[in-house]
Amino acid sequence: MDLAFTPEEQAFREEVRTWVQANLPKDLAHKVHNALRLTRGDMQNWAKILGKKGWLAFGWPKEFGGPGWTAVQKHLFEEECALAGAPRIVPFGPVMVAPVIMAFGNAEQQKRFLPGIASGEVWWSQGYSEPGSGSDLASVKTRAERVGDKYIVNGQKTWTTLGQYGDWMFNLVRTSNEGKPQTGISFLLLDMKSKGVTVRPIKLLDGECEVNEVFFDNVEVPAENLIGEENKGWTYAKHLLSHERTNIADVNRSKRELERLKRIAKREGVWDDQRLRDQIALLEVDIVALEMLVLRVLSAEKSGKNSLDIAGLLKIKGSEIQQRYSELMMLAAGPFALPFIEEAMEAGWQGNFPGGETANAPLASTYFNLRKTTIYGGSNEVQRNIVAQTVLG
Repeated sequence: MDLAFTPEEQAFREEVRTWVQANLPKDLAHKVHNALRLTRGDMQNWAKILGKKGWLAFGWPKEFGGPGWTAVQKHLFEEECALAGAPRIVPFGPVMVAPVIMAFGNAEQQKRFLPGIASGEVWWSQGYSEPGSGSDLASVKTRAERVGDKYIVNGQKTWTTLGQYGDWMFNLVRTSNEGKPQTGISFLLLDMKSKGVTVRPIKLLDGECEVNEVFFDNVEVPAENLIGEENKGWTYAKHLLSHERTNIADVNRSKRELERLKRIAKREGVWDDQRLRDQIALLEVDIVALEMLVLRVLSAEKSGKNSLDIAGLLKIKGSEIQQRYSELMMLAAGPFALPFIEEAMEAGWQGNFPGGETANAPLASTYFNLRKTTIYGGSNEVQRNIVAQTVLG
């Protein structure tokens, strides 16, 4: 197993680095490096810049309009974007639903939906979790009844990330109550501007409305928006979740945030505190170990071997690392991490008196927000059971 990058891969890294540095707006990079609030316009602006280059669809094969990069090239692209301070690509369109449409959609659906995803013009949302159906997606109750050439959808989704911005939603709906719960689920594409769709933002501890409740009241969805076969949606959902849980590991962002943690510790004068340095060192070791695990998967793919089935393990470790670096940032900043007034944070007020750093302003927000990482995408408790069954045997 060779974890070293080839000269060709290193040249590819340099090409990506040069392009990102030349095309990433400086104000956007500043926001990302300092964890300041990103607007819908910020996120979609970067998506469209990538789309124009043909890199928003960085994971797609050439036959669907992607660059056809190898697994290693995709990893290097994500790493260079993260380290440069690029916003994380909103994954619901290009990373999650697009592979499902490619694998299970028909030619007409691929022609209709993929170009808008690749260009960054169309914002997708995920309709999976429901009240009482989070980690156990087989228990979804949102109902889709076939009436002629339409489905009539009724029910509710929740924790819909950035759903207030959504143009379209990919939705798990129940089309049958016969047999096992998994066998009665279908995968439906739904226009969020349809009559009967109501989006209600949920304000979280960090003061943001990052997630939403979405209600469906007799929403009419053309039957042509069904992906694959009716009652086979569970198969398609599992295909998608493997992409989501690997994406959640987000080792590249953790590497960037580790450097931010070190900057905060130095600015606040606690870098020489040996106990804090020990904790930072332990975190860095875990990030390197996670990266090595990712590179093992990439090495297996590059050599043509079966990829390691460790999406759940990547999710567990990646999410725990994200929580740890947010905790250590709070410790490093001390009392300057605590004030939590949105308007003051936006104004950068902490840079106006001794000991205050503008970069510390959103630390409480980041800390609160990352409490969710061990729950979403399948809680870590459930993921440990899956790892025990599929990896350990």
